[in-house]
Amino acid sequence: MGGRGIRVDGVKHVRNFGIVALLALGVYALPGGGTAANLFGAVLFVIITAGIALLASRWYREHRMDVYSLGDTWRLIAYVALGAIVLTLAGSPRLFDSGPGTVLWIVLLGASGYGLYRVWRHSKEY
Repeated sequence: MGGRGIRVDGVKHVRNFGIVALLALGVYALPGGGTAANLFGAVLFVIITAGIALLASRWYREHRMDVYSLGDTWRLIAYVALGAIVLTLAGSPRLFDSGPGTVLWIVLLGASGYGLYRVWRHSKEY
């Protein structure tokens, strides 16, 4: 039975390597400025975003009671911090166009990270 687990894991690793190699081939083979490269980038973005959304949804379902046990104030801090991270990452191209925008990007992500850290620390208190 132990040998079978190793074989299945090996097949999974080969499959994952093949997926990454196929994506790398697509990035390498597609012309740099063409429509195909833009489409490929957009499809990758959608796949990654959907994966993150599914991961967040599953985490929320598994830890719903923990989230509600934080209390209204700490839950609000967590939600605001997560929303600020999403909006900051969405606005990254515009924020990086200027020096003050880059500083604002760093401040927003730092403050959001600190807020999430404080919520996490609060959740570990007895």
